[in-house]
Amino acid sequence: MSESAANKSVLSSIIAAYTYVAIWIGLSGAVIMFNKYLLAYAGFPYPITLTMWHMFFCASLAIGLVKSGKVQSINMDRETYMRAIVPIGACYALSLWVGNAAYLYLSVSFIQMLKALMPVAVFSIGCVFKTETFSWPIFSNMILVTIGVAIASFGEINFNVVGVMFQMGAIVAESIRLVLVQLLLQARGLKLNPITTLYYVAPCCFVFLLIPFFFLEASAIQADPNVSIDPLLFLLNALVAFGLNMAVFLLIGKTSALTMNIGGVVKDWLLIGLSYWIYASPVTQVNLAGYLIAFLAVCWYNYQKLQKVKAKVLEDAKQELKEPEMEPLRKTSIAGTSTHRGA
Repeated sequence: MSESAANKSVLSSIIAAYTYVAIWIGLSGAVIMFNKYLLAYAGFPYPITLTMWHMFFCASLAIGLVKSGKVQSINMDRETYMRAIVPIGACYALSLWVGNAAYLYLSVSFIQMLKALMPVAVFSIGCVFKTETFSWPIFSNMILVTIGVAIASFGEINFNVVGVMFQMGAIVAESIRLVLVQLLLQARGLKLNPITTLYYVAPCCFVFLLIPFFFLEASAIQADPNVSIDPLLFLLNALVAFGLNMAVFLLIGKTSALTMNIGGVVKDWLLIGLSYWIYASPVTQVNLAGYLIAFLAVCWYNYQKLQKVKAKVLEDAKQELKEPEMEPLRKTSIAGTSTHRGA
């Protein structure tokens, strides 16, 4: 490959990566702002029902695409489904439910600040399950993130304990889900594309959400004279949620989870600004100062992970270069061994 062709290939890869990130940021922001509008302003304060609707819609589309033969599924036995998919589906259902419930009590901007704790939760739970290696530098970094979020929380004007508890629950549930994906799916060598993932996980999530729905929201919706359901609005909301699921898997599949984490930092700042602009959510100087500390700590953590990824890629490349050099030595060694044995 010529140098100009190589440069064009690199440039096209960079443009594609930025395009995937932009699509994910746009759809993720749209889902968050849309859900906030439906739950807090459009007369439908029922997060479990909204989450169930998303899962029903995504499952229906995925099942239709798989059953029609447009998307090829994988063979999964009952034991794998029960041991791998069901626990992941349960954590995903809990994460979506309590994460959406937080929008009833907290502003979008403050929720994004709290989400800076995600690396802390993933690292802590990963250390427990042995998917992460404990180190004091990373631990110190996580402490700094926590301090930053604590300062931002101290400066929050509309601080609500219930809302914070919901958001913390969502962060923990999502962290456990991510660890389980690594432990249960990757360990079994399962490779699911976006559609097959929804095909298996979305119905499972829907079933898990039925339990709290019947106990907490079913009768409340029936007795609520002010409940508002606009079919077109809910259909559009579900379509955006489905698009976000596709964008997440596309982004990770075409780039990496690290790219998604870095893009998430940009998304958080954009959503803080949009929340202030659209919903007039108050943001104090203490809020921003605390979040800036957490933001810088998360950036440093992502930078360290990026350096590790680069080092591993470089090491793999060196190993590949050594393989051809070692091949003549192996042949000589094999020939010598054969001669010795023949003698």
